[in-house]
Amino acid sequence: MLWIKALHIISVITWFAGIFYLPRLFVYHAMAEDTLSIERFKVMERKLYRGIMWPSAVVAVGSGLWLLMLSWSAFGVQGWMHVKLALVAALIGYHLYCGRLIQTFARDANTRSHVFYRVFNELPVLILVAVVILVVIKPQLW
Repeated sequence: MLWIKALHIISVITWFAGIFYLPRLFVYHAMAEDTLSIERFKVMERKLYRGIMWPSAVVAVGSGLWLLMLSWSAFGVQGWMHVKLALVAALIGYHLYCGRLIQTFARDANTRSHVFYRVFNELPVLILVAVVILVVIKPQLW
């Protein structure tokens, strides 16, 4: 089980690295005005999303479910785990929305400013902080 936990932690770290970096690329992409930069951002966004974020997300969610199955009797009935799983679902939604934003940028159809993407970039930080606190503290919620 420790090997699965290590795999889970590594994949969560790499997934979050992508989740933190991709919206930062959106900030710069939204500010770009020259064709060369715009095309470069399109390539960087696509490669980060498909090559790092998707594989990391699949392994993180898969290994997390595996760990949950192995320890359901201990953690499956605890309130903090339910909140954590809801936050993971929100993170998956954020991930998928990033994919839609990549498609919008690829079509040169972005209508949002770099300020929107700066705020958007901060949302996963809140999820990360909450998840880490829940997993470490394991508060009795109900």
